[in-house]
Amino acid sequence: MNKILQIFVLGTLMVSCGSDNQKTVDDLISAGDLNALRTKKGELFEKQKVLESEMKKLDSVIGSMSGNENLPLVTTIIANPKKFDHFLDLQGDVKTKQNVLIYPEMQGVLQKVYVKEGQEVTKGQILASIDDGGMGSQLEQLKTQAQLAKTTFERQKRLWEQKIGSEIQYLQAKTNYEASENSVKQMESQLGKSTIRAPFSGIIDDVIKDQGTVVAPGPGSEIFRIVNLSDMYIVVEVPETYLGSIKNGKEAKVYFPVLGDSIMTNIRQTGNFINPGNRSFTVEIPVPNKTGTIKPNLSAKVQLNDYSSDNAILIPQSIVSENADGEQYAYVAEELNDENEAIVMKKIITTGKTQNGYVEVLSGISNGNHIIKEGARSVKDGQKVKVLN
Repeated sequence: MNKILQIFVLGTLMVSCGSDNQKTVDDLISAGDLNALRTKKGELFEKQKVLESEMKKLDSVIGSMSGNENLPLVTTIIANPKKFDHFLDLQGDVKTKQNVLIYPEMQGVLQKVYVKEGQEVTKGQILASIDDGGMGSQLEQLKTQAQLAKTTFERQKRLWEQKIGSEIQYLQAKTNYEASENSVKQMESQLGKSTIRAPFSGIIDDVIKDQGTVVAPGPGSEIFRIVNLSDMYIVVEVPETYLGSIKNGKEAKVYFPVLGDSIMTNIRQTGNFINPGNRSFTVEIPVPNKTGTIKPNLSAKVQLNDYSSDNAILIPQSIVSENADGEQYAYVAEELNDENEAIVMKKIITTGKTQNGYVEVLSGISNGNHIIKEGARSVKDGQKVKVLN
């Protein structure tokens, strides 16, 4: 009903001054007087401003008389300080320091393979054996000779202690015994190379050579790949600008897109060298692998905590605007009355870091302020509004 009344009043005003004006404009256009046309345009513009002013007065009176002022509707959020943790997003791959290929230390036929792929092994466990080519028999002979040399030496020592025999006989017996012992130890060391053992506890990831294959030391003769999945880590490169905020022990979130899983951990080590190529330093993050599903070279998204505040005021980034001077601002509803009517006030703010669509307000907004959320893009400073919440 109010809208119909407004259209009727506007139409009446236009009709009351329109017929003469239209005739006069037509006459001026026919005459082709440019100065007269410009003058007439100015007069019409002034009349338009008067009409708009009258319309605003009518709107105000109609709203007051009807008890419904048709105020713009907005919603607000209350500024409450809360804990804010900001995270730096990076990309990395899972690594392990215990991911090695096992090579033979002697040449021979791979006589026996005792493990299979996927099997868990402990440090020192026998994985395979190589044909020793008769070294075992040679070792037994050396042990027999060493035992005889030991007996001879012990007897010669007792005689020498009783002042029987010559010193040279005692020294010769001692030398023969020590040489025999050294020969046994050397042969045992050589024979030990025929047995391949696990260098650390882990999982046999690959059995590369089959039983019966002739193997020898050197490239291309690897027999096993063993991986320790319990000591995994991720290395990421962090821009040098974060050198003062990324520290050992700070919280880190790791998400594995392929697995759809994430873990919480902490920074274990920060690098002490700035890479001149990309102006970054490395950060090492341990990755607990209790389920064994995390594998080396698995891609991961890493978030490192570089900033925290216990009393941060956060507002949606979408309601922050910027003026021509580059200043950021937000609108606050003030003088809120019992009928949820308030006055819009523009607040120039200083913002900090953003996270998940929210931005920290460092200044300009205080605890308890009612910040306009819905409708923030359509209101103006000093305007009267109705708050829905």
